[in-house]
Amino acid sequence: MEQNAEPPLTDADAVSRELPARIVIPPIRGEMVHLRPAAVEDLPRMDELGAYCGASRITGKDMQAERAVVHAWVRRSVAWSEGRSETGVDDPESRRTIAWSILTDADHDDDGTIDAAETGNVIGMIFLIDIDGWARSARIQIVLGKDYRGRGYSRDAMPRVMTFGFAPEPAGLGMHRIWVGVPEKNTRSISVYQSLGFVPSGTSRDALWDAENNKYQDLIVMDTLADEYDPIASLDAFGMHVLEDNPGVKEALSMREHSVSIRKRNAEEQQTRPVIPEEAKAPMPQPGEEPGESQRQEHVPPEQSEPRAVQRFREPESGDVRESSDGEESSWPYGSSERKSSKTAWWRNLGRGRKRDMEGK
Repeated sequence: MEQNAEPPLTDADAVSRELPARIVIPPIRGEMVHLRPAAVEDLPRMDELGAYCGASRITGKDMQAERAVVHAWVRRSVAWSEGRSETGVDDPESRRTIAWSILTDADHDDDGTIDAAETGNVIGMIFLIDIDGWARSARIQIVLGKDYRGRGYSRDAMPRVMTFGFAPEPAGLGMHRIWVGVPEKNTRSISVYQSLGFVPSGTSRDALWDAENNKYQDLIVMDTLADEYDPIASLDAFGMHVLEDNPGVKEALSMREHSVSIRKRNAEEQQTRPVIPEEAKAPMPQPGEEPGESQRQEHVPPEQSEPRAVQRFREPESGDVRESSDGEESSWPYGSSERKSSKTAWWRNLGRGRKRDMEGK
């Protein structure tokens, strides 16, 4: 009999990591947008928005493939919310999907009219796809109309969806990892994802075809984990506010309190420890060794020695290191006294004056 054999899985082990047969998709509020469960009836609006234009640059797919996969994701999401299989086949490798439609009812470009009124205020969709209950992993993707890109909508919607994804059940999905796949030449999206806390975790070589340049390109895989991701900092970095009635936010605030108490306890322990003189710390030189030789070490910058969970955020536009308002380096730099005023948020003026008749651009 093998000594190191793993114990057999029990029914309780399997059930504990199973996704529910039916899910209630919650609405989510933002400051610039709000999200509601996507419906099949929203799909024609995505065509009206030109949501698939430039897909090869953004996701690495051609327009037809991007459109087909969005249609499939919405139908899978609706099927899960109704407690049925979208394909009718019990496939254990099938991954669940959640789809939200992104709506705005504000005049963000200051042209005197409500944005996207002609499409029922729908400006795009956001998805959690490839939801794996066993591995507690999901992929996030956002698809916006061509006139609504680069205007800050992603930075309002994505952190709130990710907060729901990471929040423990029943408040959220209880995911451990959320990841994205980005074409290597989509440097703009890579910067946005870095500002949201994603870190590069690997590269799929020549995974995508670059039709514009007639060559293959790499797919950059980026991810963040539940104990690394700071949903509040990712909002605060862009002058947005925490909306505490959104799903998963209360759990994030509770985690923040826990993180603060740990830091305080560690600081108190450091203060009570006896101070050891520097000369007492230096090791005695070994025979044949020059004094101080054993102390020569390669210099490691402080930010590289920190765990990823407490590294500071960088705003991609400026590259400036961002710290919490109390001067501490913290993965939870938020609170009512630390939140920026929405009146000074950079995205308030983003997209003003942009023309809506830029067909084909």
